[in-house]
Amino acid sequence: MNALQPWHIIILVLVVVLLFGAKRLPDAARSIGKSMKIFKAETKDLTGEQKDEAEHVETRQLPQATAPAQDQQVADLQRQLDELKKQQAATEQPQKNAS
Repeated sequence: MNALQPWHIIILVLVVVLLFGAKRLPDAARSIGKSMKIFKAETKDLTGEQKDEAEHVETRQLPQATAPAQDQQVADLQRQLDELKKQQAATEQPQKNAS
């Protein structure tokens, strides 16, 4: 008696189509699907993290770089930054002259 009849579902679908429009329904369904996928992945991560913590705790250390290698990297990055600043200044100069 109180169960949904097929005509109840048809009326419900018609009301939804009238309210939201046929153009918006695929986008709405797509966004709901993405949200459900993200929610499912997050809940799996939470349950997986809890299981991992209960089993054992694993710590990892980053490899230590030597000081000369770090200094060389910093020098290379500084050189690249200086070159980019020069290129930017060179491209801005003709624009100022044109205006």
